[in-house]
Amino acid sequence: MSLDVSVAKLHASVKDLITKSAASPGTTGADQVEVASWVDKVAQGEIKAESLKDLDALLVQRTYAVSNYFSAADVALYGALHPLVSQQNHAQIHATPSLTRYFDHIQSRPEVRTAADQLSFSVVSLGIENAPPIERKVEPPKKKEKAPKAPASAESAATAPAAKVEGNPEATQDKAPKEKKEKKKKEGAAPAEQGGKKKSEAGGKGSATAEDAGEPVPSMVDLRVGHIIDIKKHPDADGLYVEQIDVGEDEPRTVVSGLVHYIPIEEMRDKYLVAVCNLKPANMRGVKSFAMVLCATAKEGKEGGIELIQPPAGSKPGERVYFEGPEYENGTPLSQMNPKKKIFETIQPGFITLDSKEAAWVNPATKSVHRIRTKDGVCVAPTLVGASLS
Repeated sequence: MSLDVSVAKLHASVKDLITKSAASPGTTGADQVEVASWVDKVAQGEIKAESLKDLDALLVQRTYAVSNYFSAADVALYGALHPLVSQQNHAQIHATPSLTRYFDHIQSRPEVRTAADQLSFSVVSLGIENAPPIERKVEPPKKKEKAPKAPASAESAATAPAAKVEGNPEATQDKAPKEKKEKKKKEGAAPAEQGGKKKSEAGGKGSATAEDAGEPVPSMVDLRVGHIIDIKKHPDADGLYVEQIDVGEDEPRTVVSGLVHYIPIEEMRDKYLVAVCNLKPANMRGVKSFAMVLCATAKEGKEGGIELIQPPAGSKPGERVYFEGPEYENGTPLSQMNPKKKIFETIQPGFITLDSKEAAWVNPATKSVHRIRTKDGVCVAPTLVGASLS
């Protein structure tokens, strides 16, 4: 079904809204079919109060109804939702946070606002600033079970004088102290996974090794799927957001990002993204940031646009994001990158978006391309080609 046929079935006011806003019919054949399908749903009256919960679930990971850009589908949905949302009280509105965020984003777009004002689609006050915080269930810490006491006979054996070994009157069976020595020795040595140093067994003078020894490689970077569950502007910096991002841990991480002038807060709310999770925490104008949001910057520079790198649809917070290729995809990231070794700074120049908008790392030595992905697909930038990632 074509868009023109679907639009012709719409209520006159919604039809005029689409015409006046000059929204895109879709940039590809597949997108055009999906846009027409959404418009047809609106025309058939399928967007109603009983379906808002389902629509809310569908919009959890979407900024727009179709693909990653504004289209006629969004205008039609806005027109259908307007009478429903405007009749709800704040408690009902806050019960569908993704739909509320979507509706507010669309009604705030300049082309929609201009057309809506001409057609008496008034601005709906949603009271987003008074919305209750998203509840996150955190499992209580498990209590450590106390080890059972040793039997009295064992205790007396441990405290008894060491017995002499037959055939060697000077040697003693000093087993308990030996075990303690071995334990202390193990506790004193930092494990290799945490960047500790380990002596060679032969001669005790082996070279010190660490998990970040050698040339920096992409698999040292801990990339994960993140989900913004709360966002506000930094109280002391006009250009910074302070986000609470779920990266699959017991508590969300506080993250500060300088995106205020490049991505509207409405497009950041409830967003799924890729987070760099093993940078050293940094103070950003009095707020400590515990991760970094991975973004694509246009090849013309920031003025050309900045976009969040997006994981595949259906991704879950904390899912592993990795680099394709046998030499990297099974690597274990560092627990924390040492700022002095400039690991991320060395790797970052190879980060880019391909002609397909897919995020990738290009090896500067071999020119091999390693796409950035999860188990379900490749991460992408919405529109930017040839962009650098940071």
